[in-house]
Amino acid sequence: MRVIDLNADLGEYQDGAQQQMEREILSYVSSCNIACGGHTGDELTMRETLKAAKEAGVSAGAHPSYPDRDGFGRRSLGIEPDALHASLIQQVRDLLTIARDLDVTIAHVKPHGALYNHIASDISLARLVAGVVKDTASANGRTLALVGLSDSAVKQAAEEAGLAFVGEAFVDRRYTSDGRLQPRDESGAVIKDDEDRLQQALAIASGKPVTTCHGNRITLTAQTLCLHGDSPGALETARAVRQALSEQGFAICPPHADADGTRH
Repeated sequence: MRVIDLNADLGEYQDGAQQQMEREILSYVSSCNIACGGHTGDELTMRETLKAAKEAGVSAGAHPSYPDRDGFGRRSLGIEPDALHASLIQQVRDLLTIARDLDVTIAHVKPHGALYNHIASDISLARLVAGVVKDTASANGRTLALVGLSDSAVKQAAEEAGLAFVGEAFVDRRYTSDGRLQPRDESGAVIKDDEDRLQQALAIASGKPVTTCHGNRITLTAQTLCLHGDSPGALETARAVRQALSEQGFAICPPHADADGTRH
């Protein structure tokens, strides 16, 4: 049986209706990445999202970012490495503290936004993030996987640090010819059509090529597929992708887990 993880970025809302939508998304994904204060999120949203993930049987991870709430973590931010390291450590530890209180296991760390994109190409920054994951894993008393763009600098940094690496591709984002995400400020960077999202998800999971923003075709390798919880139509996309993958014979479960969902 073919296996794929389906993940969503969550814990990003204070609004009750949006929080309810996130809880419904948890019915269709196998992993989630929880905002932990850098771009958004606070103790309450972390606690409530962790509770909901636990109830849904969904694997939870930390989703730290540049400390940039005004820009939602999606801007290039000039920040000294030591300050960034301290901020990321604090963000992940804040989530770990709440998770321990709720008896929830944190399985992975996935950087958010601009930081995610920067570590795909900047090996020094990728090593800094890998060091954060390794340091917080020691405090957690268990290993944490590092999630990032497949075939990127972050994969190299994870391997150097002895971390499990989970290669990710996106259901709702367009790619450039070199396998990087098209910048959000360019037209078409976010895939809005439900059918286009579905077809991209199926193609990536099946090892088939996808069409880039430049019109050529590339093949992306991924263990996990992400949809953004803040994208319009995210719930409908999650439902459709889950159903289509299941119909194609995929088991939907967290990375490094057996087809029945048991982690190893």
